[in-house]
Amino acid sequence: MDFWILQAFYGISYGALLFLLASGLSLIFGVMRIVNLAHGSYFLLGAYVALTVIWVTDSWLLAIPAGALTIAIIGLAMERIFLRQLGFAPLRQVLLTVGFALLFQQGALDLWGGDNMFIPVPEYLNWSIQTGTLFFPVYRIFMIAVVAVVGVILWLVIEKTTLGAVIRATVDDAEMARGIGIDTSTISMGVFALGAFLAALGGVIGGGFTGVYPGLDFEVLPLAFAVVIIGGMGSLRGALIGSMIVGLMDNIGKGLFPELSYFTLYAPMVLILAVKPTGLFGRE
Repeated sequence: MDFWILQAFYGISYGALLFLLASGLSLIFGVMRIVNLAHGSYFLLGAYVALTVIWVTDSWLLAIPAGALTIAIIGLAMERIFLRQLGFAPLRQVLLTVGFALLFQQGALDLWGGDNMFIPVPEYLNWSIQTGTLFFPVYRIFMIAVVAVVGVILWLVIEKTTLGAVIRATVDDAEMARGIGIDTSTISMGVFALGAFLAALGGVIGGGFTGVYPGLDFEVLPLAFAVVIIGGMGSLRGALIGSMIVGLMDNIGKGLFPELSYFTLYAPMVLILAVKPTGLFGRE
């Protein structure tokens, strides 16, 4: 029983991290129909920027917004200057974002080197709660709490505000939204920056236990796509459910069948696609 409790806890905490990464990717595709293969780079660069801020200021609290906002600005510039010029040409989008991903990875290697580094966790979060024979790291609990707050804020904005209604309209039918006077260009710009912000925030928080190293971006990107495919493109609820499924399957698979961990991770995705090709909460 202890094994299953710990695997569930670790799976949920890892799923929370994936939610930050995948929710932005899902919203970007839902609003802009852009398959952004550089999205994992935002996760990596956010962690590196946060690490640099900690080296300079010795402030972990300052590193969190600094890393996320810096990458949001980079994402905004990328969308405005480059992606906006391509229109809706999927092949060009894929080639451009892959090029940016490789460029970002090489830049990270040149600036920060190839060693595996960890974002130092503050002492007040670097301990564990003991329950019987089980130990639950407080930092992972903190991560779950942060993601819960972010998720509630996103849900309130998207479901309960006028801005959210505009975003939902753009997701449902961008052409119709433009026809009724919605500035879909500005909405797309804001959603892309938000997606980059969320991915970078995931990198800053996750860097405390996953480590930070070149190549991390390409390791987390397939997991983010698995979440989005399972949950459905453009669905915040789908991103949440999908991230929990992937987080649990990844941890349980590695714990029970380490040699078959990729099968246990991606098999649910294949089954869901076979039954519902648009994902659990994707629109037909």
